[in-house]
Amino acid sequence: MTRREIRDSAFKLVFEQLLRDDDINELYAIAEEIDEITVNDEVKKIVEGTIEHSAELDEIISGYSKSRSISRISKLNLAILRIALYESIYDENTPMNAAISEAIKLSMVYTYQEDTSFINGVLGAFSRDHGKKEDENA
Repeated sequence: MTRREIRDSAFKLVFEQLLRDDDINELYAIAEEIDEITVNDEVKKIVEGTIEHSAELDEIISGYSKSRSISRISKLNLAILRIALYESIYDENTPMNAAISEAIKLSMVYTYQEDTSFINGVLGAFSRDHGKKEDENA
């Protein structure tokens, strides 16, 4: 399974959890039952990490979303943004630019063009600030 396929499966599960607010283990069972979403340890790591840190990730998103409050961001966009930020902050094996690039690719598949621009804007601003903080700490 490629990293992109892992991320795509994780996105679908995070999005489904946002819609249904079901226990994630129940969603894993449903996904395995219908056999349309792959659930493995790598997918679970992204899903569970994203869910575990969702409040912190939403706070970051709120800080960089100048045009929309968190309640006005679509669940699709929110899932994409949360995963990208989770990977950027907590996954040592995923460079920030790769996480952002993959988020844009996900948004191009699952959202509207203006949503892709919005996601790119939020993640780009986060990346610029994060780069500045890293430079200050060096």
